[in-house]
Amino acid sequence: MIKLLIVDDSALMRRQLMNLFQAAGDFEVRPARNGDEAVRENRDFQPDVMTLDINMPEMDGLTALSLIMAERPVAVVMVSSLTNEGALATFEALNLGAVDYIAKPGGTISLSIDRITEELVAKVRSAARSRPRGKASVAATVARRMQEERKKVAAASAALAAPRGAGDGLLVVGASTGGPRALEIVLSGLPVSFPWPVLVAQHMPAAFTRAFAERLNQCCALQVVEAGSALPVEAGKIYIARGGADMVLASRAGKLIVLPMPENSQFLWHPSVELLGRSVLEHYDPKRVTAVLLTGMGYDGSDAFAEIKKRGGRTIAESEESAVVYGMPAELVAKGGASLVLAVERVASQLSTWAGR
Repeated sequence: MIKLLIVDDSALMRRQLMNLFQAAGDFEVRPARNGDEAVRENRDFQPDVMTLDINMPEMDGLTALSLIMAERPVAVVMVSSLTNEGALATFEALNLGAVDYIAKPGGTISLSIDRITEELVAKVRSAARSRPRGKASVAATVARRMQEERKKVAAASAALAAPRGAGDGLLVVGASTGGPRALEIVLSGLPVSFPWPVLVAQHMPAAFTRAFAERLNQCCALQVVEAGSALPVEAGKIYIARGGADMVLASRAGKLIVLPMPENSQFLWHPSVELLGRSVLEHYDPKRVTAVLLTGMGYDGSDAFAEIKKRGGRTIAESEESAVVYGMPAELVAKGGASLVLAVERVASQLSTWAGR
């Protein structure tokens, strides 16, 4: 049984959530009315996973989360409103250590819950299998990982450093559960002189990607934009695929562009990493492509990225030790598609080395 703590100040929402998880059959559920109760129940009930609302009286969700991660880190799925303010608070929660989030649609509560039931249960089950880490635990492991991997990475990097133009590359990055935090670590580590365009597909709803791009733009040396329309591909710019759509690399009048498209039903997750990777293979020399697959459940992007490596490109899979959910990168490794396997804190420096920066 998965021990689940449901934290929400609405009695109706708590009851609806408890009913749907009890109906799922493999959850032991307990409710909490606010952040203060959440902190106490985390200590006493010791849940495996927690759903946490953001806006609550007495103690809000972000304050509670910071205390929870300092005292007893637990897998937390944030339940956030579909507003710009809700999106910004959600990214702050992910930075504090939350594993995942789900957007709470508006309207009647019972109808809203019905629309997200399947996704919510799947995310909570996945979170229960994840590796929650508070900020302190992340900081404590970075130095150890870097020391352990430095010798291995130096040797492997030297073997992969085949002559090629440093300034004519393309970087493609895919992520899902745990991805916003991982992407912030990787992309903020790229220097202002990084010479390649960066295409990013992060599984995320439509209401969140613009706020996510704006947040990244504040912490990254490179310019970050949401690809909400057809945009020319420019060196040293980061393009975030718009939520509720897919993004592909295309050619128009002999020039490369990123193009948002309606979600392709052939693919399970959106924005699709696999579709983006396939479009890159179609329109760009694979030998000049570097692809990075970060934390996330499922296998999105693993086939396309493995093909990129097969055709002479370079790939990085996030390591199991740093991934919140070791699903997508594990699939890339299993398919022989990873040139290197690195902790997320090591990815940016390796990319800079390959780019000659």
